[in-house]
Amino acid sequence: MKHFSLLFIFLVILLATSYSDAFTRNNFPKDFLFGSATSAYQWEGAVAEDGRTPSVWDTFSHSYNRGNGDITSDGYHKYKEDVKLMAEMGLESFRFSISWSRLIPNGRGLVNPKGLLFYKNLIKELKIHGIKPHVTLYHYDLPQCLEDEYGGWINRKIIEDFTAFADVCFREFGEDVKLWTTINEATIFVIGSYDQGISPPGHCSPNKFINCTTGNSSTEPYLAGHNILLAHASASKLYKLKYKSKQRGSIGLSIFAFGLFPYTNSKEDEIATQRAKAFFYGWLLKPLVFGDYPDEMKKTVGSRLPVFSKEESEQVKGSSDFIGIIHYLTLYVTNQPSPSIFPSMSEGFYKDMGVYMISTGNSSFLAWEATPWGLEGILEYIKQSYNNPPIYILENGMPMERVSTLQDTQRIEFIQAYIGAVLNAIKNGSDTRGYFVWSMIDLYELLTGYTTSFGMYYVNFSDPGRKRTPKLSAFWYTGFLNGTIDIASQDTIQLQSNFSGSSSL
Repeated sequence: MKHFSLLFIFLVILLATSYSDAFTRNNFPKDFLFGSATSAYQWEGAVAEDGRTPSVWDTFSHSYNRGNGDITSDGYHKYKEDVKLMAEMGLESFRFSISWSRLIPNGRGLVNPKGLLFYKNLIKELKIHGIKPHVTLYHYDLPQCLEDEYGGWINRKIIEDFTAFADVCFREFGEDVKLWTTINEATIFVIGSYDQGISPPGHCSPNKFINCTTGNSSTEPYLAGHNILLAHASASKLYKLKYKSKQRGSIGLSIFAFGLFPYTNSKEDEIATQRAKAFFYGWLLKPLVFGDYPDEMKKTVGSRLPVFSKEESEQVKGSSDFIGIIHYLTLYVTNQPSPSIFPSMSEGFYKDMGVYMISTGNSSFLAWEATPWGLEGILEYIKQSYNNPPIYILENGMPMERVSTLQDTQRIEFIQAYIGAVLNAIKNGSDTRGYFVWSMIDLYELLTGYTTSFGMYYVNFSDPGRKRTPKLSAFWYTGFLNGTIDIASQDTIQLQSNFSGSSSL
C-alpha cells in the first residue's frame, strides 16, 4: 500500500479553513468528550481463546451467511496497537464493551482470570495514553448458557445475573472507569432481537421475512424491554450504594434513536410522529425519567405491556445519570399507508405503533445520507420532554462499501455535519457531553458482516496480521481533535484529488 503524500495530508489538515461559520474542537466545552466506539464481539475476535465461552451472538452469526466475529479485527491480540493509533489521533475517550462470556464463562460464578487480565490491561493501556474508558456492560452478547438455561432477557432471572456481572465489573475496573453504560441501544436491541429476529438471539413470530425458530413478536419485545429496565435499575442501585461514593463514576442506559419528523404538514402526520416518538423514545425514557410507560403504549399494548410495581417504578425512575444516544438515521412519519422502511408484519412493535416510516432521500438501513437536523431534533425533544438529562452520543457514523479506496470523503462530510449538529444543540441548551464515532477501525458489523464498514482505519481481513491503514477520515478526525481543522457548520467539505501518491489499497 502506498502512503498518503505529504501534500495530501496537508490538504486534509486545511480542509475547511476557508468556510464561514467555522468551528473547532475548542468551541466545545473543555470537559466534552470526543471518542470512538466498538464492541467486544465486533472487535476482539479470539472467541475460543483463554476460557471464553460462546455468546448468543456467536450462535446467531454462525446460523446466517453474513460472516462472524471469530477473528474480526483481532483486538484481543492487537489492542496495544489500536490504543497507540487512538493516542496518535488524539482520541479523548474509547467506548468498548466487556464480553460477559469472556469474563464469567458460565454466566455466573467464577471469574475467568485471563479474561479479567485482558480488560485490566486494555484499561491500563488507555489510561497510560490519557484516553478515558467508557465501558458498555452488555452489547448483544449474552452467554449462550444463560439463554439455554432460562431464555435470557425474556426471563426475570436475568436481573440477578446481570447485576452480579455488573458487580464484578464495578469491583474490578471501577477505579479507572468513570463512565458506564449498562445496556447498548436497548430499544433497537429489543426490537431486532425479539420482534424482527434480525439480531441475536433471533426471536420472532412466524413471518414471511425471517425464519425464526422461536419467539412471539407480540409479547417478547415488551418482556425483554421491561427486564432491561429492571436489570439496569438494579445495577445502577448497586453501583450507587456500593461503589459511587468512592469511584465517583456515572452510570446510564443507551437507546437507539431515529430522527422522526412528519412526512407532511397535516395534523394527522404530526399526531403520527408524536406517537412514533412515544414508542421509540418514551418506551424506555419515560420510565427512566418519570417511572412509567407512555400512555400511548399502555392503551395500545394493553396487558402485553408489563406493569411496574410501586417499588420497581421508584427504582427505575432516576436510575440513569445520563442517557446514551445511538443515532444514524432520520425517518419521515405518516399516518397514511405508504411504503415503509420496516417490513409489514401481522403483529409486534411496528404493528402496535401503527404508523408508516419513510426514509429520507436516498437513505436506507444500510446506506444513508447525512441528516444532522435529525439529531438536533432528537436532542431538542429530549431536552424539552425529559428534563434535559446529560446525554452522550455513543454511536454515530457512516457505512461505506469495502472498496479499494481510502478516500472516504462522504464519511468526513457525514461526521462533520453531525458534530455541527451537536454543537448547535449545546448552544440551544442541550446537556450533551460527548460524541463517539462508530468506529475507530473496520469491524464485523451486526447487519452486514464484512460487506460494509464504518471504520476510520481500514483493516485487511485477508491478512492474518489484520493490518490497519488510515483512511482520509482518520487524518481528518486527528486534525479536528488537535484543533488544526475548522469545521464549517453549513457547508460540506469538497476534497480535491489532485495530490501526488495514491490513496488506493
